[in-house]
Amino acid sequence: MDWFAAPDYWLSRLLVQRLLAGLYLIGFLAAAAQFRALIGTDGMLPVPRFTARVPFRRSPSLFHLHYSDRFFAAVARSGAVLAAAVAAGLADVLPLWASIPVWAVLWALYLSIVNVGQTWYSFGWESLLLEAGSLAAFLGNADTAPPTPVLWLMRWLVFRVEFGAGLIKLRGDGCWRDLTCLRYHHETQPMPGPLSWFFHHLPDPLHRVEAAANHVVQLLVPIGLLLPQPVAGYAACAVIATQLWLIASGNFAWLNWLTVVLALAAVEPARLGLSVPVHHRAGAPVWYQVVVMTVTAAVLVLSYWPVRNLLSRGQVMNRSFNRLHLVNTYGAFGSVNRLRQEVVVEGTDEAVLTPHTVWREYGFKGKPGDVRRLPRQYAPYHLRLDWLMWFAGISPSYARPWFLPFVARLLAGDRATLRLLRHNPFPDAPPTHVRATLYLYWFTGWRELRQTGAWWHRTALHAYLAPVDLPTLGRAGHYPPPGRSVSGPRRVRTVPLDRPRRARPPRTEHPGHPSGPAPGHPGGPPE
Repeated sequence: MDWFAAPDYWLSRLLVQRLLAGLYLIGFLAAAAQFRALIGTDGMLPVPRFTARVPFRRSPSLFHLHYSDRFFAAVARSGAVLAAAVAAGLADVLPLWASIPVWAVLWALYLSIVNVGQTWYSFGWESLLLEAGSLAAFLGNADTAPPTPVLWLMRWLVFRVEFGAGLIKLRGDGCWRDLTCLRYHHETQPMPGPLSWFFHHLPDPLHRVEAAANHVVQLLVPIGLLLPQPVAGYAACAVIATQLWLIASGNFAWLNWLTVVLALAAVEPARLGLSVPVHHRAGAPVWYQVVVMTVTAAVLVLSYWPVRNLLSRGQVMNRSFNRLHLVNTYGAFGSVNRLRQEVVVEGTDEAVLTPHTVWREYGFKGKPGDVRRLPRQYAPYHLRLDWLMWFAGISPSYARPWFLPFVARLLAGDRATLRLLRHNPFPDAPPTHVRATLYLYWFTGWRELRQTGAWWHRTALHAYLAPVDLPTLGRAGHYPPPGRSVSGPRRVRTVPLDRPRRARPPRTEHPGHPSGPAPGHPGGPPE
């Protein structure tokens, strides 16, 4: 079976597996650092409450068998240690029959987290990481040449990621068809990066070139991935170049980084002068060939559902068609917001509220807040709360299950929740009241940046959440975590605040209207 082995792809296989393990490491580290406030026993959307109403068959996870915060931390940290070991080469020094289970354990541990993560883990790149890991398990180790069928399956995965994203844009927002979406995208994307301000201020003809190039790379180039070499390699390089552009322009967790890693499977190093001579054993074991061909057949069968979705006029994005997140459909930014709405959360330690009450703002790590703070680069790390705050600004109903529990934990001074934030304005004692206001944000121009040092303008639109205290939320059922809460404030008298008047959106270079969350947004609300 000479066709089965692809020894010229040894370096590609090495890079794919090691870098993919590095992304699993980041995923597990993020889970370990953030889970207590998000889905812990006393979190905003507790796992025990979820597993009590959703059976194992609908959401397979170790945590259906047992859950405690200590056990979750052990799972996440064990996954991180194993991922670090694989990134360092563990799977290559193990026999082939042992390297496959190592990858299977990584996949199963992360699947257990995703399947109980609820809204916090409803992003398309979670499924992409799981599907990539399920394929990487069968790429072999240092003793075997990379199997050609699995390399083709990875090309097929990149094709679905790119082509699906291209189709949803073509079928979605009209600004993709008239090449104007990039006038807005860099300013209104979920979490801008340090270069987003500069990308936004590129000349309009370049924004049109960006949009046109996006159509080419996502609708035409993916076809090249399914063609023989050298066409597939050139197509992969075009995908990688585009993903690096996206990495520079914003924060999209590990979506772009993972797409780069997967595209490497279609690059034949010898054509780039990077081939390293490696001596493999005479051939892959028969049992391994049987396993690989069985996996290939299974992927082809499961591809029926994503292919049908791609061909459908009612195409949906970021959907898994099975509980194991295998062979999914993907996509991003089928719709683009014209204006940026941000929820600003503030607290006060005053016992009695008046129109003159001083409110102090909570600072988030990634989402815009302080207008003078340059957006930071966090990707491929994933700030889950910051991402969901972007959706909260678009759709209060989408944020309803977790936003009031979040506020309750601020009022209780919950340490796990406060660790998710950049700045806590109440370091000594929790506030007596918390409120939220919806603001309109837009980038400053070159002159304003030089004169004021501000990267953003902002103006208040209207109250998002009227001032609330802990007893009020307690009566509504949004109790703070009992194990780590600070004694709540005593019942206080309040003086109603005047409701802010809705501000008129400022005149900008790209007037428009806010659009709600849509399936085309990356990891947007599950459909």
